[in-house]
Amino acid sequence: MATPGPAGLVLLSGTATAPGVDAAAPGAPTPDGPTLADTAAAALEIGLRRVQLLAWRDLEDPEAGGSERHAHHVASAWAAAGLDVTLRTSTAIGRPARAERAGYHVARQGRRYSVFPRSALSGLVGRGGRPDGLVEIWNGMPFFSPVWARCPRVVFLHHVHAEMWHMVLRPGRARLGALVERRMAPPMYRTTRVVTLSESSRAEIVSMLGLRPGRVSVVPPGIDELFSPGGERSPEPLVVAVGRLVPVKRFDLLVDTLVALRRRVPDLRAVIVGEGYERPRLEAHRRAVGAGDWLELPGYMEDDALLDIYRRAWVVASTSQREGWGMTISEAAACATPSVASRIAGHVDAVEDGVSGLLVDLGADASGRGAAPFADALRAVLTDAVLRARLGRGARLRAQQLSWEATAAGTLRALVEEAVAARALRG
Repeated sequence: MATPGPAGLVLLSGTATAPGVDAAAPGAPTPDGPTLADTAAAALEIGLRRVQLLAWRDLEDPEAGGSERHAHHVASAWAAAGLDVTLRTSTAIGRPARAERAGYHVARQGRRYSVFPRSALSGLVGRGGRPDGLVEIWNGMPFFSPVWARCPRVVFLHHVHAEMWHMVLRPGRARLGALVERRMAPPMYRTTRVVTLSESSRAEIVSMLGLRPGRVSVVPPGIDELFSPGGERSPEPLVVAVGRLVPVKRFDLLVDTLVALRRRVPDLRAVIVGEGYERPRLEAHRRAVGAGDWLELPGYMEDDALLDIYRRAWVVASTSQREGWGMTISEAAACATPSVASRIAGHVDAVEDGVSGLLVDLGADASGRGAAPFADALRAVLTDAVLRARLGRGARLRAQQLSWEATAAGTLRALVEEAVAARALRG
């Protein structure tokens, strides 16, 4: 039976839920669901004022990517809504231990691996004061918050890392990472409220990690309002890809695909935007295949430059092997730029196949057996103006469904629900 909850929320079986939401998928966003202001008011009403986000890396870390941008947008939105928000994370080179950014506090302690035990110890002893609520961002290696956290909490898990461990770490560490993710951590998180970006990522989290379906919610990412149509398209066919230069993005496979495509589209140009430790290898590969004069690797771009490249692009490409969503695809979509992307969890939610872009099976490894179909899909978009315009319109409509305010509201709502449930258990 439903009973009134704080600030207009409704309690269903001890969980605060907006009217009309299926209780089997708590926290699922709805067009008429509570706004961020409503949800923040509910949080403050039940004493959920001081909120801490726990993340592996900070936004200003040289290796920061989509997870860090996501955390930043959520934290800044919560702070603007009146919450006292602190992001605890690892040290970033050249950055102070404490800082203020976009209305929230940043506390950096611990290095790449020591941040995990140090954060757990700090949380256990209450160093710096205990928060009213905690959001653990499980990015490969968990912080094991169920063991030590003493407050309502949720876990944000973008996607299962699976084979990524063996792509980025030495064999021994890779085996340990995979063991922790697949065997050691899941039993501890089985009753934890988990939030992820997409239905397809939710399905993998449930099937691969064995977490309870009713405890895993979907809250899609937002898009910065800066990204919008405008400007002029490149006079030449232009393919753009954006992401950290790391193995999971499979940019070497994309380069090979573009080389093959250029034989059929001779005036093709391409840009791969991003920075990362794979740059030397990718630069060498670009030279080896003779793509130096038409394929650019400009490095990291600020948002204004990124907006310009999205608007100039004819299509954005992603050959990534693992994504929780693929936020660069949605940023490009907001600029009415369609995509050609690997058919993986995350991408199948970010891209509506045949409507906002095209999805291509690339296989589970980087062997390149999917390179020819991927090149065919890119060629179709580049050479068919009618198809390109139709997909561009679909991409723009798809992007209009996403906002950071909705993301922040949905994630906070999950934390409020956990706080309400904890209060109900205490009587």
